[in-house]
Amino acid sequence: MALRGKRTKIERWIHAASCVVRVEVEAIVPDADPSEPCLEPQTIRYLDELQSKADRGLIDELAQAGDVYVRQTA
Repeated sequence: MALRGKRTKIERWIHAASCVVRVEVEAIVPDADPSEPCLEPQTIRYLDELQSKADRGLIDELAQAGDVYVRQTA
C-alpha cells in the first residue's frame, strides 16, 4: 500500500568516522498525518548504501550524492 500525500525534498545527514555527508532525498508528507515526512523503502535503502560508502571512506562516490565534509586530522 503506497502512501498518499505531497512529495517533497528533505535533507538527511550521513555520519561516519572520516566524514559527514549532506544529501537531499524525496519524502512524502502523508495526507493522514502531515506532522512529519516519511521515507519510502527505496530511499531508506539508498541512505543505507550511502552509509556503507561513508563507513568505507569512499569520498569520491559520496561527492556524487551530496555535499561531503571530510574530518581533518591533526
